[in-house]
Amino acid sequence: MSKFDYLKLADTIAAEIAHGTLKPGDRLPPQRSFAYARKIAVSTASRVYAELLRRGLVVGEVGRGTFISGEARRGVAAAGEPRGARIDLEFNYPILPNQTALIAKSLEGLEKPAALDAALRQATSVGTPAIRSVAAEYLAQGAWSPAPENLVFTGNGRQSIAAALAAVVPMGGRCGVEALTYPFVKGIAARLGISLVPLAMDEGGVRPDSVQKAHREANLAAIYIQPVVQNPLGMTMTAARRADLLRVVEKLNLLVIEDNVYGFLDDTPPLAALAPESCIVLDSLSKKAAPGLSLGFVVPPQRLRESVRASVRSGGWTASGYAFAAAQRMMSDGTVSELSRLKRIDACARQKLAADCLAGFEIQANPQSYHLWLTLPEHWRSQTFVAAAARRDIALTPSTTFAVTPGHAPNAVRLALAAPTMGQLESGLRTLAAMLNAREDDFDSTE
Repeated sequence: MSKFDYLKLADTIAAEIAHGTLKPGDRLPPQRSFAYARKIAVSTASRVYAELLRRGLVVGEVGRGTFISGEARRGVAAAGEPRGARIDLEFNYPILPNQTALIAKSLEGLEKPAALDAALRQATSVGTPAIRSVAAEYLAQGAWSPAPENLVFTGNGRQSIAAALAAVVPMGGRCGVEALTYPFVKGIAARLGISLVPLAMDEGGVRPDSVQKAHREANLAAIYIQPVVQNPLGMTMTAARRADLLRVVEKLNLLVIEDNVYGFLDDTPPLAALAPESCIVLDSLSKKAAPGLSLGFVVPPQRLRESVRASVRSGGWTASGYAFAAAQRMMSDGTVSELSRLKRIDACARQKLAADCLAGFEIQANPQSYHLWLTLPEHWRSQTFVAAAARRDIALTPSTTFAVTPGHAPNAVRLALAAPTMGQLESGLRTLAAMLNAREDDFDSTE
């Protein structure tokens, strides 16, 4: 069968998905059975399945098979935008009832002509000495105190990831990432021409031996990890694991891009506290303050500062002057610190509620985190569970969204706890618990 013919067959399957003949959660036959039914070679069937995986139309679940993706009708993009579900357990931006009033008080006077004139001027990737000093003091955590002169600013956390990757990983290069990772890093890497190499994990996070293996086989330029409150699994690296990992990366002369966006929920400082020359720390204000008021931070070693600045400028990722002005006020007067303190309390309360509502099910959670990882019972599949929840106006994220390697996602979902009110959260969690207790077919038959 020619290349055209196998692509034509993939197009046929795609059309069946688009027309609803094949629905999200439907299982495709094993490749040998598919080949026999279509009167093609098994190797050709494998190429068809690989093409469907590439298009995002199907997903593989380890030990279970290949299934039609719940994202199939939304296109190939992995992580999208909030979909307006009544109970949003998909996107994780905590907004407290009183936080707008606190922010408004901090920003009083910014609308006056003199202050606004300064805020609306062109900004640079390094901001001003004042914002660098304020930001360095705010970001300091435990034994880690970043040098103000090393700070580089972007518009948000995703731009910080892009700037760091572009600065240290060449086009066509490879970056190691946790096997289950922050979804947007996949799209960012693809646009930069960077290949992501999955790093094996255990309950402590990335395994140092997996970094050694990946570097030996793929010649990594850097690794991107989340040592504190990892997304989606929630774990924070122990002191022993941090020390072991840093010994390996320093021996291999690798850079660590560490995403500290959830670090405000934990007292553990960044890895840079132990290895400042090996680590680039990333952070942002969006989760601490509000999603519509953001500023991204990149803290590289001094030797990489100019490369990161050039990356921000060339990528067009410079923050606006207004974002600098608002962030400077909110960090210097303690507003961001107070919001962080309140959100730590809020996250713990939401985790407690989730633990109560999901008692008896297999969950992986950090009691200080805004998200948890729910492993599904054998009678549910990740994609069909997400689809069934959507029919009940609850938005979840399937494990496939976080998996670096297509076809290697566990049978699980991530629940983001931050967005709903506590009442909505309890209602959503109890609905999910009822779904988990029912068999997939039985539960859907009541609709």
